[in-house]
Amino acid sequence: MTPILQLDDVRKHYSVRSGLSRRAVSVRAVDGVSLQLERGETLGLVGESGCGKSTLARTLVLLEKPDSGEIRFDGRPVAFTDRAALRRDAQIVFQDPYTSLPPHMKVRRIIAEPLLIHRMAAGAELRDRVEALIADVGLPASVADKLPGQLSGGQRQRVSIARALALEPSLLIADESVSALDVSVQAQILNLLNSLRERHGLTLLFVSHDIGVVTYVSQRIAVMYLGKIVELGPTADVYGRPLHPYTRALMAAVPSVERRGRERIEVRGDPPDPKHPPPGCAFHPRCPIAQDICRVEAPAVREWLPGRHAACHFALGPETDGRNNG
Repeated sequence: MTPILQLDDVRKHYSVRSGLSRRAVSVRAVDGVSLQLERGETLGLVGESGCGKSTLARTLVLLEKPDSGEIRFDGRPVAFTDRAALRRDAQIVFQDPYTSLPPHMKVRRIIAEPLLIHRMAAGAELRDRVEALIADVGLPASVADKLPGQLSGGQRQRVSIARALALEPSLLIADESVSALDVSVQAQILNLLNSLRERHGLTLLFVSHDIGVVTYVSQRIAVMYLGKIVELGPTADVYGRPLHPYTRALMAAVPSVERRGRERIEVRGDPPDPKHPPPGCAFHPRCPIAQDICRVEAPAVREWLPGRHAACHFALGPETDGRNNG
């Protein structure tokens, strides 16, 4: 079956001013990402703040124009000029439910807006569809005539999800959509997203800095670091045996009875300045197993185990050099 979404060497760079000289430098927010989403799955995209995951999410729905590479939806190449049509099929739910909804609009109008713009419903049919969407995300009918400021954070995020579902997309991108919510509300929204995926046959890209949350909701995990995917694999496998040292560090930070007593790995220092990335492997200044090759040669993403991909010279251990295996 053709993947619903395929990325081939997608790049998005920004020119910014740096230092006292204000010299223009390039920030490689998305730096050669190749990825695919299988129909009906939830793929978790995880990484620290500033790694490029939100830029990648916005590029996928063409809110940002990629500099190069190819995006294919249902096997068809998608150009930036196709972005209006793409949004019928792919929608995004943003991080902050307090700023992503227009404060002057009542909920009924907010959810109806996509249907009106795309001329998909009017009159009684529009009213019925809006009411059905409100019920679908677990909100009482009474919220329809309220303003966003009258709702809790969790209720606002449910409204955002209802608005995203109005056009009946096949792909839903949740970009840090629970990070601004209380922990108990986060669990409710995660369960709602899982339920909606199953009921509507959605494909879900779940973007988060919290690998614990991503592990809970996803069938596969893609780990991103400084604009690149550094590990990709089934959630259970990545959880049980992460291949990249950065992934192992993220996993070690998640409280877990199962992981108690296991070897811990800790990264050193802060992420590098994206305006001045290090040579070789971008992770090597923080990596506890870095060797000379890591400082000069950037590792390619390769399949180390069936269905397990990582960009590390020593994904199976510091004694194993990927250039000499496979």
